[in-house]
Amino acid sequence: MTDLLSDYGLFLAKTLTLVAAIALPLLMLLRSREEPPGGERLEIIDLGESYREMGEALKAASQPRKGRQRLRRKERRRARAAERDRPRLFVLDFHGDLKATDVASLREAVTAVLLDAGPEDEVLVRLENAGGVVSEHGLAASQLVRLRERGIPLTIAVDKVAASGGYLMACVADRLLAAPFAVVGSIGAVAGLPNFRRLLERHGVDFELHTAGAYKRTLTLFGENTEQGREKVREQLETIHRLFKDFIAEFRPAVDLQRVATGEYWYGPQALELGLVDRIQTSDDYLLAARERARIYQVKYTKKKKPMERLLASMQGRLQGLIGP
Repeated sequence: MTDLLSDYGLFLAKTLTLVAAIALPLLMLLRSREEPPGGERLEIIDLGESYREMGEALKAASQPRKGRQRLRRKERRRARAAERDRPRLFVLDFHGDLKATDVASLREAVTAVLLDAGPEDEVLVRLENAGGVVSEHGLAASQLVRLRERGIPLTIAVDKVAASGGYLMACVADRLLAAPFAVVGSIGAVAGLPNFRRLLERHGVDFELHTAGAYKRTLTLFGENTEQGREKVREQLETIHRLFKDFIAEFRPAVDLQRVATGEYWYGPQALELGLVDRIQTSDDYLLAARERARIYQVKYTKKKKPMERLLASMQGRLQGLIGP
């Protein structure tokens, strides 16, 4: 059995080497064909107009053919007159991955809103984020804090998931919505990596690691890990966890952190009972209701990703699906 595992490990190493040898030139070729810098744009979509067109189409379908155009003109005049003095609702979307790569677009969209929005307006963020790297998700949360610091009401809607770093962002909201089966929570910190030292030793491979500073490297993939290094990693995780809890306490002081900061996650109704969210409602229903009181605009900042970035984002998404919140 040992020989079988050893042969399999050697075969796996050879396979990975072959894949790397093929993939590296391919990635270099893709990089060489990248488009020149550019492709960035800020897009404003009138969602209110989209809703009006949908409603008009349904009403017109039930009217005689001759009266349809007259009905549409009448509805448009009525809608424009009603909207004239309404505040605005700006809709932003954030789709998270392990490295929160969407934060680059989020910061630009937030900046655009801040250039013109006031306290009478509102921002709705449709958030889908299962968490990942601490610093990147912390930066994403900080972008949402910018809105609150300017006194602009912030609503966040979670239709699928806001876990770990995703909840770090979500807790900033003045009003936090969750769909009935949305996953919320996972307030904790985790770190893990495999160690191949014994496999390398079995095949006569030496690995040397030289550092300056007692904790420059705590745990490694190929070297011998020490109990001192493991203890340091646990200490760092506790620090991250404490900062996470302090951040939540600042924006949701009523939450019982001793109860919820266990790394567990909950579904919408459970999260409501625990005070992690404020209402069970989908973003769709919230927007349909909001069109009666506000002009609704979706704000999107798009930047064409490089082929390598698209590949990595796809791989991260698949990995995140396997890992879970």
